[in-house]
Amino acid sequence: MPQIDLITGFLGAGKTTFIKDYAKFMLDQQVQLGILENDYGAINIDMVLLQDLMGENCEVEMVIGGDGILSHRRRFQTKLISMAMTGYDCVIVEPSGIFDTDEFFDILAEEPLCSMYSPGTLVAIVDADLPEELSEETEYLLVSQTACAGIIVLSRWQESYGEERIDRILAHLNRAQEHFHSDRRFTREDIFAKEWDKMTAEDYEKVAMASMVPSSFAKLPVDQESGYGTLFYFGTRMEEEEVRRKVEETFADPACGNVIRVKGFVRTGDDTRVQINATRSGIEIEPTIFANEVLIVTGEKLDRSRIDAIWAPDSEIITPGTETAH
Repeated sequence: MPQIDLITGFLGAGKTTFIKDYAKFMLDQQVQLGILENDYGAINIDMVLLQDLMGENCEVEMVIGGDGILSHRRRFQTKLISMAMTGYDCVIVEPSGIFDTDEFFDILAEEPLCSMYSPGTLVAIVDADLPEELSEETEYLLVSQTACAGIIVLSRWQESYGEERIDRILAHLNRAQEHFHSDRRFTREDIFAKEWDKMTAEDYEKVAMASMVPSSFAKLPVDQESGYGTLFYFGTRMEEEEVRRKVEETFADPACGNVIRVKGFVRTGDDTRVQINATRSGIEIEPTIFANEVLIVTGEKLDRSRIDAIWAPDSEIITPGTETAH
C-alpha cells in the first residue's frame, strides 16, 4: 500500500520548489515515486517545472480543472485510484494554492481510496514574509492548509530573521486557528525554519516523518469563484529587462487588484526564453529551455483590463472563456 503525502501552501508560497528537492531526497532513498499536480486551473505550469524529475523511478501526472469543482473532484479521485495501482511506494500531491484540504481528506475517506493508501505526511509551506493582513478567505485557506500539518516549513527564510520572526508567524497562525474555531495550536516544535539550499538529508527525513495531525475547524467555502482569478497570456515576447519591469509594475499598481503571483515562460529572443516565478517577496527570472510561452497572473479581485494593458501588447492572449488577438 503506497504512502500519500500532501504538500500544501498558498499561491506563491513555494510548494513546487520544495517538492523538487523533497522528491530528489525520496529518489535517493530508492523510493518509487509518483507526483500528482492537482490544480483547479485549466493549465498547470507547475507540472512543467517538475519535468526534470521524471525517470525510471518517478512519474509526474496532473489533474486540471476549468469545468467546475465537482468534475475536478471526480478526476482527482480517479487519478488517485489509478496511481495507487501503479506500484508507487509514495504519491506526493501538490494541490492548487486555493485548495481546501477537506477535499483531500474527504476523498481519502471514501471507498475504495480508504483501503488503497496509508497516510504519510502533510507539509504546509508558509512564506516567512507572511503578511499580517489577509482577506477573510485567504486567512481561512491558511487555516485549512496548516491545521492538519505534521510540520510547517517556512519558505524564503533568511538566517537574519531569527526567533522573533518565528514568534510572529506562530502568533498569526494561532490567531487564525482560533478565529475559525480550530482546535489546533502550534508551538516552536511545529516550525521548520532553515534556508532551503542548506537543507540536509536529515532535514528531509524529519519532514518525511512528520505525519498528519487530526484537526477540525469551521468551514468557509472557498474556490476559484470566490474572488480569486487567473489570467493566461500566450506567445509573450520581450527583452528580459522589460519582463522584470512589467512584473514589478503588475505588483506595484493597485489598479491591477491584489496580484499574488506571476509565473510562467516568456520568449526573450529567437532562441532564448526565461522562466519567471514572482511574488511580492521577490522576482526570480532565469533561462529555460521550455519551448512554449505561457504566463499566468493570479490574485484576488483582479482587474483584467488593467493587467491586459501591461501584458497584451506583447502577447497573444487567451484567458478562460475569452480570446483577444493583437
